[in-house]
Amino acid sequence: MTQFKFHLSAFFLTVLMVSFLGCASTPGQRGTGDYIDDSVITTKVKAAIFNEPSLSTYEINVETFKGRVQLSGFVGSQAEINRAVEVARSVKGVQSVTNDMRVK
Repeated sequence: MTQFKFHLSAFFLTVLMVSFLGCASTPGQRGTGDYIDDSVITTKVKAAIFNEPSLSTYEINVETFKGRVQLSGFVGSQAEINRAVEVARSVKGVQSVTNDMRVK
């Protein structure tokens, strides 16, 4: 019976370790925690851009991967592009901002 408990404990420990490793991130992939963090950052950046009066009328797409934000879409001027990048950089958790926006 003791041998059975040992093997059962080892089995559950192995399953637990594999579960945690399955959630770990790699340089090219996001783990579960990274995905949730990126979703929160994306939502905060979108809200900040929407709440900026000079930008709220434009459709600016926001994507986040491991804290790096990419902005794309069309705006009316270079000044608005600069303002959108500035707003995105001011959001907590943003590590860098890549600008792929274009002037209409």
